[in-house]
Amino acid sequence: MGSALRDLEQTFPEMQYWLRKIPEVETNYLSVRYMNGTDAVIFGSCLYAVKNEREDQRKEEQLFFYVDKHHLVTLNLDDNTREIMKTGERMHMLQQCTQAREGMFVLFRAILHYYHVGMDHFEMNLRDLERKMEIRNARTLMDQILSARFELLYWSNLFIPYTELLAASKEAYLHEITENRFYQQLQYRAERMECLFQHYEKEIDTLISIDNATSGVRGNEIMKTLTIVTAVFTPATAAGAIWGMNFENLPLIDKTWGVVLVIVLILLSMLGMYLWMMMKGWTGDLLKVKSTQSSAKGNRDRGADEPPIS
Repeated sequence: MGSALRDLEQTFPEMQYWLRKIPEVETNYLSVRYMNGTDAVIFGSCLYAVKNEREDQRKEEQLFFYVDKHHLVTLNLDDNTREIMKTGERMHMLQQCTQAREGMFVLFRAILHYYHVGMDHFEMNLRDLERKMEIRNARTLMDQILSARFELLYWSNLFIPYTELLAASKEAYLHEITENRFYQQLQYRAERMECLFQHYEKEIDTLISIDNATSGVRGNEIMKTLTIVTAVFTPATAAGAIWGMNFENLPLIDKTWGVVLVIVLILLSMLGMYLWMMMKGWTGDLLKVKSTQSSAKGNRDRGADEPPIS
């Protein structure tokens, strides 16, 4: 790229600052300058991803661009985007551009198409995750939710330069740009992306809240079950502790039927403890969770079969 930069510098001396800045830039970069004190110049770099699926080995492309009143120069534009810009739709739009900055808006609007495709793949994965969570909220789902959260964060971070470019365009061109057709098309597409990011972020936060609530309910059920089991076996524990002591004159210890009577008394005590807790209502919720879920499912099924009310 060194020789190409030197050739551009000789052809366009006014771009020297931008061309010399390129080797130093490794991430998103944007600058608005007024080289002659009047006309605005926008230049910088933009990272974007052509591959969209999560399992793809994504590699960010870095586009360098420069636009002034008469010139739009790009470096390192990927082959796929080049082919898109050569399509009839894009060529017609470029032919209608009267200024170089309008061509920049057309180009960046085309690149934003990758983000929409990426969001389509993201939405399919998110819907699949929601169905899994509805059917069975396994412990491993939290890892998948966090993975989706980082996926959304990845696209959101790549989207930052576009909102910055729109703001920089207002800074550079002031009121001249707000009514421009190509600027508005890029602005509205960017707003669509922002709405998608906000919507998916809320969905993921909702999934995390549901998982936390489900984990809390499960934890309460587990503790409740352990408490009930411990309470029911308390008589057996007490009887075992008493009749297990090393004394000679324990009640019924010398009777042949004593062990049978003690076991019967222990079982009756355990049953009485369980019936007492049931009468108090301390076991009802735990026992009815499954039947309640089945009843709710049955109600949904019956509701689907019933004719609509006119």
